[in-house]
Amino acid sequence: MAISDTHGQHRRLKLPKADLLVHCGDVSMSGRKTEVLDFIDWFTGLKFKYKIFIAGNHDFYLERLGTAAVQALLPEHVWYLSDMGVDIEGLRIWGSPYTPFYQRWAFTRFRGPQIATHWAKIPPGTDLLVTHGPAYKTLDLHGNELHIGCKDLAQRIETVKPKVHVFGHVHESYGSRVQGGIKYINCSVLDEDYRLVNPPVQVKL
Repeated sequence: MAISDTHGQHRRLKLPKADLLVHCGDVSMSGRKTEVLDFIDWFTGLKFKYKIFIAGNHDFYLERLGTAAVQALLPEHVWYLSDMGVDIEGLRIWGSPYTPFYQRWAFTRFRGPQIATHWAKIPPGTDLLVTHGPAYKTLDLHGNELHIGCKDLAQRIETVKPKVHVFGHVHESYGSRVQGGIKYINCSVLDEDYRLVNPPVQVKL
């Protein structure tokens, strides 16, 4: 089950059953500590066997807190991934929160070599790739006229070839497609007006 961009509206979600729940970032709206801790309280209490989440560009408190400190808040079978991976019953998963730089949001890097260093860490053999933002020209259309996905991420995906890539960030490009043998899923549950209108996305691996 894949979701993204709940922006503080997580407690309004209705989630069907699944073995693994993945949240692709932007758990908060303004990135405040209270917002993030409320999300963690909700997320860790959900009745899924395994749960994974990453941060997004709104999640300033997660950036300040750091990966080790966030993971220390989590119980068994819940993972916070930040340029790191986990193997769950043979499923190789990699998560990264970074998006191309824009107006000093959290977890952003300049396009080109700076952000490419993060994508270079995605290991060959990855089955499920979890990022906050999309690859270039892959469910990344903003305002129906501008592709804002990351070209460097797209290049790395062509090399690694994960089975599935889940992400959010660009609310108005919710949906899925298969391209080059890879299933891409933009699972933002909010639309461009921050209304909770899109259902969670289920995928079998």
